[in-house]
Amino acid sequence: MLRCLAILFALALPGAVSAACDGQDLIDTLSDQERAELDAQVAATVYPEGLLWRATREDGTEITIFGTYHFRHEQTDAHLEALKPMIEAADQVYLEISNEDQAQMQRDMAEDPSIMFITEGPTLPDLLGEADWQAFSEQMKARNIPAFMAAKFKPLWATMMLGIGPCEARSGALEAHGIDKLVGDYAAEIGNPSRSLEQFGELMRLLDEEPVEKQIDLIRLTLAWPGDTDDLSYTIRQRYLAEEIALTWEFSRLISLKYGGPTAEEDFQRMSDMLLERRNADWIDLLLREAPGKRVFIAAGAGHLPGDIGVLYLLEQEGFTIERLPMPRG
Repeated sequence: MLRCLAILFALALPGAVSAACDGQDLIDTLSDQERAELDAQVAATVYPEGLLWRATREDGTEITIFGTYHFRHEQTDAHLEALKPMIEAADQVYLEISNEDQAQMQRDMAEDPSIMFITEGPTLPDLLGEADWQAFSEQMKARNIPAFMAAKFKPLWATMMLGIGPCEARSGALEAHGIDKLVGDYAAEIGNPSRSLEQFGELMRLLDEEPVEKQIDLIRLTLAWPGDTDDLSYTIRQRYLAEEIALTWEFSRLISLKYGGPTAEEDFQRMSDMLLERRNADWIDLLLREAPGKRVFIAAGAGHLPGDIGVLYLLEQEGFTIERLPMPRG
C-alpha cells in the first residue's frame, strides 16, 4: 500500500536532487479508464492546483501560503527569489517546524536515537522475516544505507525511506537544503526568524500511534509494489512543478488501492487522517490564535493545500477569501 508515504514525505512531512534523477512519468502510463477516474477525482477536489495562495479577511489578516516540495529541485532557487518580497513583508513567518526547532530536533535525535531507531526489542530482520528483510536491505543498499543501520529503523521511518528514490537518496536528498530551510534562513537573515506550526514531539507522537504490526505491513506492501521508485519520485517532482497537487495525491490513492490489499482503503484513510487532516486542523487553530490582524507568510508541504481537509478550504470556512497567485517558472 502506502506509496502515499512517498508523496507525504515530499509534499507533506518536515533534500539535493540531481538533475540526472530523471524517470518516467507514471501518470502518463495509466490506462484511459484509470486516467478518467483520476481526473474525475481531481475535478471534485477544491483548490486542486496551485502552489502560492493568499487568504485575506475583513479584520486585516493576510496569510500568504506557499506549498513546498521538501527536497531540493531545479526550481528551488527561483522559487526562493520569488518568495523573498513576501517573506520581507510578513509580520510572522511560519514553517511546519521552524529552523530553530529543526536544529533542536537534530540535537534531540542525536541524544535519543529511539526517536527514529529501534533501541530495544526485535529489529527489522526479526519483524520482517528473512525474505522481506533481504528485499528491504537491498533497497536500502541502493540508497547508500548500510544494513546494520537499516535494521534498526522504526518501521514507519523505514517505509518513508523506501519512498525516496534511490537516485535521489544517492544524490543527497536527505542532506541538501530544500525550500523550507532556505525560507527559514532568509527570514532569520532579515531579522524575522521562522516560527513552528507544530511541535516536532507532537508529530513524532502521531507517527508512533500507528501499531507496529500495521507499520510492518506497510513495509511489506511497499516492497510488493511493482513500480520503480525513481519513476515515482520523478512523477511527484514533475507534477509538483506543474502545480498539479491534487492529481499527485489522487494518483497515490489509486495505486495504493490497486496494490494495497483488502485493507488498503482503510489504511490510506487512516494515514491521511493522521498526517494531513489532524495536522491541518491544528495549524488553523494556531493561526486563528496568533495571526488576527497580521500579515503572515507560511511555507508548508503542498500536500496540505487541496481538498476539503486542506488548509485553504479550512481558512475559507473561517471567513477568509482565497486567491491563487502565479509562480514564476524559472
